[in-house]
Amino acid sequence: MKKIDLEALYRRYFKEVFLFLKSLSSSEEVAEEITQETFFKAIKAIDTFDGSKDIRAWIFAIARNTYYTHYKRSKAIINEPFIEDVPDHGIDVLVQIMDEDTAFVIHQILHDMDEPYKEVFSLRVFGELPFEKIGLIFNKNASWARVTFYRAKNKLLKTLEGLDEKD
Repeated sequence: MKKIDLEALYRRYFKEVFLFLKSLSSSEEVAEEITQETFFKAIKAIDTFDGSKDIRAWIFAIARNTYYTHYKRSKAIINEPFIEDVPDHGIDVLVQIMDEDTAFVIHQILHDMDEPYKEVFSLRVFGELPFEKIGLIFNKNASWARVTFYRAKNKLLKTLEGLDEKD
């Protein structure tokens, strides 16, 4: 495996990660703190990076997960505007996410969901990113992000409905 220059990695991606986290948190202080924590975690886990994915995507995944952990700790209330964008299917995802047990089930479903659906759904719901920014992350447009989110939400809802029918 190729040796990774950690200092060069930090210099190259620090600003991008910081701006990404600032867009999620809307706070420079929080973004700075989480960016530092992201690179700390990346340095600690660099031996687990196998090179099968783009290192930028790996770092952004660490940043996103670190943000979610911070977000959970701060117990911020999710104010989700996406419900207006997607037709309602009788299950209010936000209400279910607020319930801790259901949130665990939703995270399990998301864990098994294919990319890019998992990532787009997480960025939209947990990261509260607009479709335009999600599209930029994937080098796509806002329409692609909107359609991908809609499909991810439908997959999640179908799985949840299937679980409800089993009970």
